[in-house]
Amino acid sequence: MVVTTLVLGLGSVGVAVYVFASGGPIAASISVALAAVSVPLLILVVLWLDRYEPEPRRYLVAALVWGGTVAAALGVALSLLAARLTGADDATLAVVWAPVTEEFGKGLFLVLVVAWRRHQMHGLLDGIVYAALTGIGFAFTENILYYMAGLLEGGLPTVTATFVLRGIVGPFAHPLFTSAIGVGIGIAVASRSVTVRVLAPLAGYLVAVGLHALWNGSVVVGGIQGFLAAYLLGMLPVLLLLILLAVWARRREARMLTTALLQAAQMGWIDVAEIPWVAKMSQRVSARKYAQLRGGKPAARAVRDYQQALTEMAFLHNRYTTGNPPSDLNPKMSEIQRRAAAIRPYVILPPSPPPGSPLLPPFQQISRG
Repeated sequence: MVVTTLVLGLGSVGVAVYVFASGGPIAASISVALAAVSVPLLILVVLWLDRYEPEPRRYLVAALVWGGTVAAALGVALSLLAARLTGADDATLAVVWAPVTEEFGKGLFLVLVVAWRRHQMHGLLDGIVYAALTGIGFAFTENILYYMAGLLEGGLPTVTATFVLRGIVGPFAHPLFTSAIGVGIGIAVASRSVTVRVLAPLAGYLVAVGLHALWNGSVVVGGIQGFLAAYLLGMLPVLLLLILLAVWARRREARMLTTALLQAAQMGWIDVAEIPWVAKMSQRVSARKYAQLRGGKPAARAVRDYQQALTEMAFLHNRYTTGNPPSDLNPKMSEIQRRAAAIRPYVILPPSPPPGSPLLPPFQQISRG
């Protein structure tokens, strides 16, 4: 983690120095401000998806910074090297080598997460979250360079047109491309098949490169008409498909959470009546509000931490039941159980499950009374 922090920190400093040295403080500051406009909304959308088992903030920040520094630098360096070795012109560089190298640089972060921190990648939704954040970071740096070039070369009209195209019409482009890699890796980590584990990430990478090439090529080949056609007929449908896939994955996580916690209750690890306050997002929020009314912010924080512990328990138990457990399953489960037991005395939950809760069979709801 120290090495990662050092690399990303130096990368951030290097990008900042390059940007301000290339365009000067005024042009660089304007470009950074324009590039930052769409970033908060994109991040909020990603974090909304990642609510059941939020990834550690340091990994989410690392994904953003990796995209904006390491992936950006790799993409530029490798694409220029490939163009020089092959003698490619600017059009080939934009349509072929930029998509190949830039998606490699962004996707490399997900590969490293799986290789070094496998327990942080549980499935499809985690893959989308990390990939989208890496794409957001990459787009931020790339947009700075485009805005700065437009400002220096064409002034206000050029930078305005560039901002409309990249900051308003298509801010989701890079997160969308790289999310294809996230889907592939998410499928791979949840599978027991060696073939799927190899082919799914590869297929995701090829889809990401294809979407990226379509995006770049639509402008290079067809101008504004080609871009509009690719945008309306290609990118928007794929974006809608990704959103539907992410929502489906989140609902699937909720069902998995219920099933795994019911099994945990059968083994005596938790009280079955606690499940609705953990497995359904709206009831998680209601439980925290109730605790805050009864015991203030410390009580709400205890409920939040307890919900998080039970969620981790459910995900880990699910990995065991699906035949894909980590090598240190027992120590991890014991640590989670100890943490949950230490928090439980301070947890204030509503006195009964939500009326008509579909999460528990009727006899379990009655037994609570």
